[in-house]
Amino acid sequence: MKIATFNVNSIRQRAGHVARFLERQTPDLLFLQETRCTAEQVPAMEFEALGYRTHAVGQQGGRNGVAVIARVPFEVVAEALPGDAEDSQARYIEVRAGGMQAAGIYLPNGNSGGEAGFAYKLGWMDRLRAVAQDRLDAFIPFAILGDFNVCPTDADLAPGALPPTDALVRPESRARFRALTHLGLTDALRALHPAETLFTYWDYGAAFEINRGLRIDHVLLSADLAERLESCEVDTMPRGEAQPSDHTPVIATLR
Repeated sequence: MKIATFNVNSIRQRAGHVARFLERQTPDLLFLQETRCTAEQVPAMEFEALGYRTHAVGQQGGRNGVAVIARVPFEVVAEALPGDAEDSQARYIEVRAGGMQAAGIYLPNGNSGGEAGFAYKLGWMDRLRAVAQDRLDAFIPFAILGDFNVCPTDADLAPGALPPTDALVRPESRARFRALTHLGLTDALRALHPAETLFTYWDYGAAFEINRGLRIDHVLLSADLAERLESCEVDTMPRGEAQPSDHTPVIATLR
């Protein structure tokens, strides 16, 4: 089972990038973030031609948006993160496939909207932890993939790439990421590459060429899935293409 995550920063602009990734890597499940359109505007037909079914959760106004693209049968479990019925931002999708449940997330950045924006990020992370706790307590093989907008440690960003006041590295954000791993979720990339300098995001401009990046896209696995982990890699090829997203995919392969 090969699962992957990719923040595309507009699926309509980068459908070709996604299609080429699907053809080259053939993931079973691919979660997309920041599709930036309504669900109906996602170019599902293009992926269907490659043998993939798409289910999207969109939002008006060209903001947020998540989707799953799969070549295996799946059932949608949730289209919103539980815990706040008034939260209308399209940031969560959860599916059941291949004997597991997997959530694709676009976690709030937390740098806009002042302290209220940061509080929304922290509250969202608390709600995510509650969902993870529920799935683990039910002994469901569970994975969370997506753009977490958190650099878990100083090793996950290039020196000087962010100030200490940035929401991606503030102690409160990192503490909540650790709270997820303390539940028993394994950071798949770090489990297999504990000391490597690996990034998943580079700002536009020269950042990619000089490798001034951040590791903010993650794959977290429950213990039973972590035992099946064969490989986890950052695929930098899409970031090097013309007109790329500022993120690049992370792929985990399970036995």
